[in-house]
Amino acid sequence: MRLPGTRYQEHGWEQVRKLLGQCSLQALARIDPVRLAGSEGEALLPEYVDAVARLLRVDGGRGEAPGNSYGDSVRELALSLVYELGARPSDWAALCTAVAGEHARMGAFWNMPGGEALLRKKFNDLYAVLRDKVDSDNYQAACGRPCSPNRMYAYRMLDTAYGEVARLFKAWREHREQVGAILARSVEAEPIEARLLAGVSGCRPEWILRWSESLERFTGAPGPLHTRSKRFAALKDSPDKIGAMLREIGEYEALSANGDRDWLQDANDATAWLEDYWRVIGESEQASTPGPDRILEARQEELDLAEPVYDEQAAEPLPLLAEQVAQQVSLSPRYLQMAAAAQERGSWALRMMVDDTLPVRLAVYLKLLGPFDDSYPSEWLDPATGELPTMQQLAMLDGVSLPTLRKRRDAAIARLSSAGNEETR
Repeated sequence: MRLPGTRYQEHGWEQVRKLLGQCSLQALARIDPVRLAGSEGEALLPEYVDAVARLLRVDGGRGEAPGNSYGDSVRELALSLVYELGARPSDWAALCTAVAGEHARMGAFWNMPGGEALLRKKFNDLYAVLRDKVDSDNYQAACGRPCSPNRMYAYRMLDTAYGEVARLFKAWREHREQVGAILARSVEAEPIEARLLAGVSGCRPEWILRWSESLERFTGAPGPLHTRSKRFAALKDSPDKIGAMLREIGEYEALSANGDRDWLQDANDATAWLEDYWRVIGESEQASTPGPDRILEARQEELDLAEPVYDEQAAEPLPLLAEQVAQQVSLSPRYLQMAAAAQERGSWALRMMVDDTLPVRLAVYLKLLGPFDDSYPSEWLDPATGELPTMQQLAMLDGVSLPTLRKRRDAAIARLSSAGNEETR
């Protein structure tokens, strides 16, 4: 999930959390945990921050992983959060109080079986709260709208709920009854909502409410909007608020979805072009002969002087489809003529497949590019589907069996691949 100003709400958070927990335990091996439970616990914050920061800088592979879609690594996010903790002593004091409570109840619990995991959980809880505080502060600075850590948590819950609803819609056959509960109707075939749900902004608030309500029935545990906790009480009876928050998540994700990718590609292409340019200039200077430049006499190549040759046989129009064939393939009798006329005559692919029939060429495009591509002329498409004809239709158009068409298509693809490899050598 991405929102303005946030850095800790995306996929990399799990790695950040694990790295912080690991380094915290290593730091506590030097700082006796019993000191956290004592009177000097709150004064240990600078020492803890320095120790964890040093460990994070020497961490191996986990810290190099991407932490979010803005380019921050897991290590960078973890370091920022540790230094943020150094500026928030109240959060550290809450951790010391929690450790002191466990110590008073169980003694030195970190030395017991499973004690390290319990101590790690204390730090995980500390950073889970801290990340929402940091992100909610940054959200307010970016948008100028108030946002509490609890509201940030609610954004994340709704984004997770949308992911679960989308997953159920995608696997509606396996979860037919629960999908029906979410849509408030019986589901006998693929629901149109499953096809229309293209993003979080298209998720309806009533689906989220019904999904949460259905969890206790289908999983045995109440949904986040139907627990006794008051954390989401303001959302339970406010579908308008849920809808507005879902739309905000979707709108910002669309706005921040790698919009500079084309510019980066242009920059890379320009850099490669300049490198090739200077390489060619350098090779030319090295291969040049000494002496003044000479302008050579302009002569036409023999190929330029040759008369153009036209293949009259290839120029002959293709016949109309027989009425029976046209009905079988559900295409216009003039389909082959119009599709042939729409071909790009000078294309490399057409030159390589000049000896193949039009249905074989279309079968090649169907295999390599799929049933629909922006490069396809509209004359190639089946009006009923808006896509290329199927292999069965193309076999009927070519008057051959389906296995024969597949064999000819694969042979044409092999020729294209071989010709392309030779040209790149």
